[in-house]
Formats: sequence, structure tokens, C-alpha cells
Amino acid sequence: MNINYELYRIFYTVALNGSISKAANELYISQPAVSKSIKKLEDELGGAIFKRTKAGVTLTEEGKELFKYVKNGMEYLNNAEVKFKDLIKLESGKLRIGINTTLVRQFLLPYLKEFHKLHPKIIIEICTGNNNYLINRLKNGFIDIMVLNLPFTVNDDIKIIECKKVQDCFCVNKDFKELIHNEVSIKDLENYPIILQSKGSNTRDFLDNYLNKMNINITPSMSLTSFSLVKDFTINGFGIGYLTKEYIKKELENKELYLIKTKESIPKRSIGIAYSNSVVSFSANELIKIITSKKNS
Repeated sequence: MNINYELYRIFYTVALNGSISKAANELYISQPAVSKSIKKLEDELGGAIFKRTKAGVTLTEEGKELFKYVKNGMEYLNNAEVKFKDLIKLESGKLRIGINTTLVRQFLLPYLKEFHKLHPKIIIEICTGNNNYLINRLKNGFIDIMVLNLPFTVNDDIKIIECKKVQDCFCVNKDFKELIHNEVSIKDLENYPIILQSKGSNTRDFLDNYLNKMNINITPSMSLTSFSLVKDFTINGFGIGYLTKEYIKKELENKELYLIKTKESIPKRSIGIAYSNSVVSFSANELIKIITSKKNS
């Protein structure tokens, strides 16, 4: 059955007004056009829906039953339109973000704070995990956008925007004085206990690829599951930690950590935003605009 929305809209308006002329005025169409539409709907349904009276029109018993359902349908459609407009205006809705816990604290939080200040009615959901897990959730529509460390290879149906450059480095606490004041080769660090994130993390993969190109082999004395743990164990003197300079500014200023000056220059890497090429929610678009407007700041 092909449902003609326009015929039901006219029927609904006539029923509410009890008058073809009033309905015509409200709909900005002629009275004959309204009458013709009512006749067409009655023909399609196979029965009368209105009775003509001196005062206008009234619903037949069958018309009253039909009106109950049409009224509910029109109200749902009107509510849907209002809801859609609220979503566009960011007066309601949900923003689902995939990200790892380090990037939440070190990168995303200031942007989310600004977003929330502008759009306090948007519900924010954070989904954490590794890149492969989060990319699958993004592809399947369970999250709207993903914030991730780059480089990371994705399919054509996912687009990535590069947002900020970061610099990785080797750090120690004050106990490793010989490494604080002298420039050393990364290869020389093989003789010290090294603290790295576990294999599978973007940070660890990036370092391993770089060391392979340099023909340097470093076997960590500790492999930890998060950036925060690497930082904490380095501060407490367990060894040399591989960290991201932008995320340890406070610790460097407080002299809890010291940078090791290496002869080799570790390449910078980036933080990016991934999203589906098909549809991006209004709230996700707004957050992307906020982040990219301060690109590399």
C-alpha cells in the first residue's frame, strides 16, 4: 500500500477544523483542492470519512477511528521534526567518542570542556580501548568519532584529520645524572633498564618501527599497559621511560623528570580524529570544528 502523506495531512487538518474552508486557509490551498483530496482519500479507503453539515463537516464513525491513528502519526511526525531541529541546534542529542585514556587526559579534555560549555544538553559518552577495537566500533556505528595516535592505517570508508604534532622522548629521574647532562646515542641506552608501553600500543609500535630502521635493538626491562604507568615508574627511578614531551610538562618543570638529549632525532608523530565518510552527527561535527580551529596550538 502506498501511503500518500499529503492526503492524510489534509484529512487531519480538515478534521481538526471541522471545516473545508478553514482547512484550505490553514494549508494555503484552494477549497476545491481540499475537497478533491478528501474525495481521493475516500476512494482509496473505500468509504466516507466526513459527513457534510450546514456548519461544515464532521467525521463519520469510520472517520473517527481513522483520525485516532492519523492524529498519533501526525503528532509523531511533528515531534520528530522538532527533535531533528533540536539536534541540528545541538539542544539535545548524544556525542559518542572513542579514545584511549591517555589522550582523554592529555589532549581531549580542554576541547570537551569548551564543547560542554557551549552545548550543555548534549550527552557525552566516552568509549576507551586500543585503535583496532575503536576503529571497528566506528565502522559499525557504535561511536561517532575517534581520537587516536597516528600513524594508523584505515580503509577508504574512514577519514582521518591530523590535529596536533607531538614529540616522544626518553626521560629519567634525578638518579640517572650521567644521562641528564650529556648527549647520548639511543644505542647506548641498551645498557640501562628501559620502561616502555606494551606491544600493540601506538606509542610502542611507533618506537619499534623507528628503532628497526635505525638497526637498534632495545629490550625493555618493563612493559606497562599505559602511559601513566610508564611515567610513574620512571619518576620512581625504575629506569628510562619512553614518554611524550607534551604530556609531561608539569613533571619536567617540577624536576621530577629530566629529558635525555639523544644524538638521533626521534620523528614527531600526530594526534588525529577519525570519522565515517558516510554520516557525521551534528554534535561530532561541532567538536571537530572546535578541535581543528586550534590545530597544532
